Amino acid sequence: MGNSYCESMIMASRKIGSIFRAGLFRDKVAIVTGGGSGIGLAITQELLHLGCKVMIASRSEERLNNAVSEIKDILPSERKDAIQSTVCSIRKEDQVKNLMSETLSRFGQIDYLVNNGGGQFVATADNISLKGWNAVVETNLTGTFLCCKEAYTQYMKDHGGSIVNIIIDNWNGSPLMLHSGAARAGVENMCKTLSIEWAASGVRINSVAPGNSIYSDTARANYGKIDNIFKRYLPCIPMKRLGKPEEVSAAVCYLLSPAAAFVTGTTIKVDGAGSLNGASHFPIPDHDKAPVYSWDSNDDGKSKL
Repeated sequence: MGNSYCESMIMASRKIGSIFRAGLFRDKVAIVTGGGSGIGLAITQELLHLGCKVMIASRSEERLNNAVSEIKDILPSERKDAIQSTVCSIRKEDQVKNLMSETLSRFGQIDYLVNNGGGQFVATADNISLKGWNAVVETNLTGTFLCCKEAYTQYMKDHGGSIVNIIIDNWNGSPLMLHSGAARAGVENMCKTLSIEWAASGVRINSVAPGNSIYSDTARANYGKIDNIFKRYLPCIPMKRLGKPEEVSAAVCYLLSPAAAFVTGTTIKVDGAGSLNGASHFPIPDHDKAPVYSWDSNDDGKSKL
């Protein structure tokens, strides 16, 4: 995978556009956590393109300011107020409460919530400290719960709405990301539960699982130098290419839209069938640590092939 391929992927992600009809989300309001970079930025841009007003949230005020400035530069003058931002650590209940109340104060409603905010680091399970484990689980699982709960109690319980959680492709386990895999599996189960509990309030909740092969400038900065990770993914993807953030965003917009009015409690994979190819991208060295058990053995019951 050459540099020109990577650069073309990044440049393509800097354009606002959509496969959906213009004005699809006119007069709607969305919150996108982690909306200032990577997949979250692509979602934010597409929602704006479709007429939505968007509140983006992140722990980093600098990242939010840069994203808002970049987006306003390409929005028409009459739409520049459609993008707002609030600093929020989704691990902090008071800050999540404030995110929802700020959105209601500025826009008057919360029709959509996209739980894209999260984070993890690469490490084998034995090298994950309790502090590191708690940080990832609190961000990816507890943070998603807090956002869902506050959006529901402050607005959606009485008005309905649609929620989409961004999780990860962990169907073949999550080698090097045990903490995140466990947390996101919890989010997927939470999604199923809430789709039942909140159905009577007119709330739909679904998840989108991007494959490890979604390429963005953010992903390259975070993981691109780890053993040429994107190049390792390519042979395992049946479609034989990397995915784009816009392809994740399109799935999110579908789930938010009236086209998915009877879809709730489910997960859409955006991974080029990578999760079906039986590969976790984790190399297993040759070893003899898995002997065959023999019921006829007179020793310790173990024998080798």
